[in-house]
Amino acid sequence: MWKLKIANGNKDEEPYLFSTNNFLGRQTWEFDPDAGTAEERAAVEEARRLYFDNRFRVKASSDLIWRMQFLKEKKFEQAIPPVKVEDAQKITSETASTALRRGVSFLSTLQASDGHWPAENAGPLFFLPPLVFCLVVTGHFNEIFTKEHCREILRYIYCHQNEDGGWGFHIEGHSTMFCTTLNYICMRILGEGPNEGSGNACKRAREWILGHGGATYIPSWGKTWLSILGVFDWSGSNPMPPEFWILPSCLPIHPAKMWCYCRLVYMPMSYLYGKRFVGPISPLILQLREEIYLQPYAEINWNKARHLCAKEDSYYPRPLVQNVIWDCLYMFSEPFLTCWPFNKILREKALGVAMKHIHYEDENSRYITIGCVEKALCMLACWVENPNGVHFKKHLLRVSDYLWIAEDGMKMQSFGSQLWDSGFALQALLASNLCSEIPDVLRRGHDFFKESQVRENPSSDFTSMYRHISKGSWTFSDRDHGWQASDCTAEGLKCCLLLSMMPPEIVGNKMDPEQLYESVTMLLSLQSKNGGVTAWEPARGQEWLELLNPTEFFADIVVEHEYNECTSSTIQAFILFKQLYPDHRTEEINSSIKKAVQYIENIQMLDGSWYGSWGVCFTYSTWFALGGLAAAGKTYSNCLAMRKGVHFLLTIQKDNGGWGESYLSCSKKRYIPSEGEKTNLVQTSWAMMGLLHAGQAERDPTPLHRAAKLLINSQLENGDFPQQEITGAFMKTCLLHYAAYRNIFPVWALAEYSRLVPLPYEKP
Repeated sequence: MWKLKIANGNKDEEPYLFSTNNFLGRQTWEFDPDAGTAEERAAVEEARRLYFDNRFRVKASSDLIWRMQFLKEKKFEQAIPPVKVEDAQKITSETASTALRRGVSFLSTLQASDGHWPAENAGPLFFLPPLVFCLVVTGHFNEIFTKEHCREILRYIYCHQNEDGGWGFHIEGHSTMFCTTLNYICMRILGEGPNEGSGNACKRAREWILGHGGATYIPSWGKTWLSILGVFDWSGSNPMPPEFWILPSCLPIHPAKMWCYCRLVYMPMSYLYGKRFVGPISPLILQLREEIYLQPYAEINWNKARHLCAKEDSYYPRPLVQNVIWDCLYMFSEPFLTCWPFNKILREKALGVAMKHIHYEDENSRYITIGCVEKALCMLACWVENPNGVHFKKHLLRVSDYLWIAEDGMKMQSFGSQLWDSGFALQALLASNLCSEIPDVLRRGHDFFKESQVRENPSSDFTSMYRHISKGSWTFSDRDHGWQASDCTAEGLKCCLLLSMMPPEIVGNKMDPEQLYESVTMLLSLQSKNGGVTAWEPARGQEWLELLNPTEFFADIVVEHEYNECTSSTIQAFILFKQLYPDHRTEEINSSIKKAVQYIENIQMLDGSWYGSWGVCFTYSTWFALGGLAAAGKTYSNCLAMRKGVHFLLTIQKDNGGWGESYLSCSKKRYIPSEGEKTNLVQTSWAMMGLLHAGQAERDPTPLHRAAKLLINSQLENGDFPQQEITGAFMKTCLLHYAAYRNIFPVWALAEYSRLVPLPYEKP
C-alpha cells in the first residue's frame, strides 16, 4: 500500500538533500508491499473502482488514500450524529452548531503531525509527462519510478482520458493536442503498445491526434519537449535564444521585467534550445515518429510547423507583430548566432549566464524550483551541463516532493499548497468558537506557521539575479520552496495575529513582533501605484509586453500583474495588524489600505462582481473583495461597490439555496453559471461568507438560511463533504484541484453563519 510520509528527510543519509526547517510541510509517498490488512486494501480498491465508474460525472478525486490512512492512524470515529434541515427558515442554533462541530472534528483529524493540512493540488494534464520524459532521457527513470509508480501513473492517464480519446489541458477540459500527445507518448514510454492500454487508450489517443492534424499542431511547449525527446525537430520551434539573458537591463524587454514563472520556464528552455539538445534516439522514438504525424517524418515542413497550433489549444492567438519577430529571429538571428565566431563569443557566454541563473534558482529553492513545469526543465538542463554533477543529484532527491497519490492514480502537483490550505483551515477552526475542544490542533498549526516563515532573502546579490525580497514571507507550499507570495503571506500573517490573541497555554507563544514587521515590509513592497497588490514580485514590466506572450494557451503571463485576491488579503492582514500594533509604520499602512480599497472599487465589473484569477471565478473573487472592503470599514449603506457585490451574489443564487459557477467563466471572462440547478458547496460557502461580510444577516438572512440548509444537508456521515467540481484556477485557462477546499470552506461558512446570524434555540 501507498503511505504518505510527513516531514520526511535525513541529511545524514542523503547528503544532497537539505532543508531550512527540518523538512516541515514536506509530503512524500512511499510504497510498502506489506502494509495494510486485507480489509484496508479492499477499501482502497473499492475507492479506485468507484472513482473510475463515476469519472465522467465528478472528474476530481476525493483524495481518499491518505485520508483513509490518517483516519485509521488516529482511530477517528464520528461521535456526533448527523443532522438534517427540512425548513431553511427554522434552522436552530443547535442544528447549525452540531453540523459545525462535526465538520470541525473531521477537519481537525486531517491535520498532519507537523501541523499542516495535506491535500492534493493538481489537475493540469501537462504536469507529469515532461517529468517522465526527463527521467527517461537522463537514464534515471528506473531509479525514481518503480513498477508501482508506473502502474499508478498509467491509472491516472486512463482515468482522465476524455470520451473522444483525448486529454484536456486539465482534467475537466476539452481534449487538446498538447496534452493528448504528451499523454500518448507517456503511455508508450511506460510500455503500452500503439493499440494497447485500458479501453484501447493508445489507439483512441492516436486517432484523436491524427484526426486533428497530427503532432505538428502541438503548441510551443509541446514542440520543445518533443524536440528534446527526438520526435520533433528543433527547427520546427520558434527561437528561444539564450542571448536574451545577456541583454542590457535598460531595455524594456529584459528578464528582470518578466513575471517570475514566465522567466523561469524560458530560462531552462532557452538553455536547451541553445544547445539544441536531443535525447537518445531509441527504437521507440523512431516508432513514435511514424505514429503521431500524417506524413512521413522526413517530409515534414518544419519551418511551416513553427506557426501551427491546433484550434483546440489556441486561447491567445499570436498577433502579427509577434510572428514577424519570430520569423526575423529564425531567418536572421539564429544563423548568425550559431556560426563561428559568434557561437563562441555570444552563444557560449549566454548559455553560461542562463545556467548560472538556473543554479541560483535551484539552490534558493532547495532544488524544488518555483513549480512543476520548471522542475523538469531545470533538472534536465543540469544533467545536460554535467550528467554526473551534484546539481542533478540534488534535483533527483526532490522529485518525490511533487508526486501525489489518490484513488485516480499518481499525478504531479503544482508544487503543493500546504501553507495556503493550512492558513484557511486554521482561520475556519478559529471562527468556529470551538477552540477549547481542539487546543492541540491549534498549537500544532501555530507552530507550523511560526517555523515556516521565510527567514532570509535570496542569497548573495539577489537583485542582480532578478529576485525580490522574501524575508518575512510565507510561501504557497513550504519554507524550503522559498518563493514569497503576497496572498500566502497575508493569510499567514492573519493566522499568527489571530493566534497571538489567544492564551499561550492553549496555542503556544506568539510570534516575535519583529518577524511580523518583516511580513508587513514584504507586503508593502508588492503594492503598485494603482493600489493593487501583485502576487510574487513588483510589477516591473509594461502591459504592452503581453503582446509578446510566447504561449498559445495562457494569457497575461509575460509580466507581473495586480490581483483582487492578493489586494483583499493584504487589506485584511493590515487592518488586523493595526489593531495589535498601532504604532508600526502607521502612515504607510493607512495609505496602503486606502489605495488598496480604491483599487478594488475601480476593478469591479459592471454586474457587481470581481474577476477571480486564482479560483472559479467571479464567486471566488467577490468573496475576497467584499471581505477586504468590509475589513476597511466599508458597509452596505456607505459603499456602492458593496451594494453591487451583494446584488450580484443574490441574483445568481440558485433555487436550492446554493451557488454554482462554471470554470468557463475564467476563460470567457464573464459569469457563466453551472448547468441547471447544479451547485458547488465550496462556491456556496464563498458566497455565504461574502454576504455575511456585507451585513446580509441584518438585512435579510433568508438567502443565508437557504445556503446553510444546503451545506448542512450535504454533510456526509463522518462529517466530510462530497467532492464536486474543481474550484481552483490560474492564468485564465487552467484549473487546479484544491482537495482540502471541500472541508475548509463549508466549515468556515457554517462557523460564520452560526456566529453572525441570530438563530433560535430549541425548546427543552
